[in-house]
Amino acid sequence: MFLAISGPLLALFALPAQAQTVVATHTIRSQSILTAADIELIEQNVAGAYIALDEVVGMEARVVLYPGRPIRIDDIGPPALVERNQIVTLFYSVAGLTIATEARSLGRAGVGDRVRVMNLSSRSTVSGWVQPDGSVSVAPPSLPIR
Repeated sequence: MFLAISGPLLALFALPAQAQTVVATHTIRSQSILTAADIELIEQNVAGAYIALDEVVGMEARVVLYPGRPIRIDDIGPPALVERNQIVTLFYSVAGLTIATEARSLGRAGVGDRVRVMNLSSRSTVSGWVQPDGSVSVAPPSLPIR
């Protein structure tokens, strides 16, 4: 005599799902672009770490990544479009008026990253966000409402 198990009772006997974490396969220097050969998945759940290979491939290491260690969210980012001391176009837009000028980047940054730049005309330093074309856009400060 044997029992046939089905439905909700079968779910009780299912194995628990293992979470996966992305780790480096070898030492990866900062500013290196990650490829599929640089990373692998391990059966471990690490909070704040990547869990899918496709999220990591093509990104740039912001710190040195060591083999077997989880790749955390802040360890990588989009590849840098703007290098330190690079001349970039700086845009300032408000109420339909756009001003464009040249600026020198004071750091490295990728698309969507915030970077400090020095306006070459006025020598003032401002912060802006890197655009997909490599320019930097400065958002105006919010004005008080009266």
